[in-house]
Amino acid sequence: MKKITVIGAGIVGIATAAYLRRDGHEVTVVDKLPPGEYTSSGNAGILSPGSCVPIAMPGILAKVPGYLGDPNGPLKVRWPYFPQALPWLFRFITSTNRKQIESTADALISLLSQTFDAHRPLAQHAGCSDMIRQTGYIVVYDTDQAYRNDALAWKLRRDRGVICEEVDAKGIARLMPALARNYERGVYLPEQGYVTNPERLTKTLARQFEADGGVILQREVLDIELGPQGPRALLTDAGRLEVETLVLCAGVHSGKFSAKLGDAVPLEAERGYHVTFSDPALALPMPVASAQNKLFVTPMEMGTRIAGQSEFAGIEAAPDYARADILVRHMKRMFPQVREVESTRWMGRRPSMPDSKPVIGAATKYANTYYAFGHGHIGLVGSAPTGRIIADLVAGRTPNIDIAPFRVDRF
Repeated sequence: MKKITVIGAGIVGIATAAYLRRDGHEVTVVDKLPPGEYTSSGNAGILSPGSCVPIAMPGILAKVPGYLGDPNGPLKVRWPYFPQALPWLFRFITSTNRKQIESTADALISLLSQTFDAHRPLAQHAGCSDMIRQTGYIVVYDTDQAYRNDALAWKLRRDRGVICEEVDAKGIARLMPALARNYERGVYLPEQGYVTNPERLTKTLARQFEADGGVILQREVLDIELGPQGPRALLTDAGRLEVETLVLCAGVHSGKFSAKLGDAVPLEAERGYHVTFSDPALALPMPVASAQNKLFVTPMEMGTRIAGQSEFAGIEAAPDYARADILVRHMKRMFPQVREVESTRWMGRRPSMPDSKPVIGAATKYANTYYAFGHGHIGLVGSAPTGRIIADLVAGRTPNIDIAPFRVDRF
C-alpha cells in the first residue's frame, strides 16, 4: 500500500483517486474547490467512446478566418491574449498532417473505447448508475454538402470500429422529433451516451471515495517542495502537506506544476460556455450535436443544456457571456419552441493540448510522480479510463493500452 496525494478534484482527479483507493492505497485529494465545482460541473455530459477525431484536422487553418469573422461562430481569440496563445495555436496547426491525425485517432480510440467499462464499476459502487445513459446521440448538418465536407472525420471513426449510421431528413425527424426541420443530413451513433448531471456524478463518486476511507482536503496548492527524489510536500494555503507519491490532475493549472517538476507542456485554457434551460418544454430522447456550430444539446436532470464555444483568453480573464448568448441563438434555431425561463449561463476552462491527446503517465524526472491532465474536450469520457491506467502504473501493472502516445515529453 502506498500513500498517494492527488492534486485536483475534478472528474479526472476523483475517478483516479477512486481507482487508487480500490487498490487499497491511502489516498488524499487536494483542491481549493469542493469536488466537481470547477470545469467538471458544466460540461456537455457526453460519454462518447467514438470521440477519436482530433480537433486539429486538415483544412482547419482555412476555416479559422471564417470562424473568427462570424459573430455567431464557435471560436474567439481575445486579441490582447493572442501573443500568449500563438505558440499553442502554432502547434495546433502543425498537428494536422494526415499521418499525425491517424496516429492520434488510434491513441484516442484505445483510451476512450473503455469509457463505459471503466465508469460502470465506479458508478455502481457509488449507487449512481442511473446517471449514465447509453442512448446514442445524433449529429446533424444543415446541408448534405456540409456532411460531405466532414468525410475524413467520419472515415477516421468508421475505420476504428465506431458505428455511424447515416440518416436523411426523415430519419432525423424520427430520431429527434422536437428538432427543427432545418437539417438535410445526420449521423446516428448508437453506442455513445451521456451523463444526466456531470457535477452530481463527480460529487457522488467523491462521497463514495470518502466513505471508502479516502480523504479530500479543500486547500489551494501554492507550490511543490522538491527533494532529491522528487516532490516531498505540497505548500498550501493551510500549510505544508507531506507527499510520498503524487498524481497531478489539476486541469488547466497542471502546466505550472509540471513545469516545476521539469516537464513543460503546451497546455492551454480553452474556455467553453453553456446555457442550461431549467424548464425548456423539450423532451429529448438523446443528445444532439450541430456539427457546423460545434455544440451539443443534452437532456439533463436539471433541464436541457447547450454547450460549446472555444475562447482563448487565458485562465484569469472574466467570462464573456455574449458567447453564451450565441448558444441561446443556436438553441432557438434548433428548437424554436424552447422556453428561456430560468436559464443559467456558465463558463469553464478546458485543459487542452494542441494535439488533442491528454498527458497520462509517469513524470520524466521523478519516479514518485504521475500525470493525468490535458483532456480538453474529452475530460468526462476519458476520466475513468485514465484513472484505471494511473492505478495500474502505481501498482506496477501494465496498462491495457499503449500509453506511449500520451507521454508528457512528446513535444
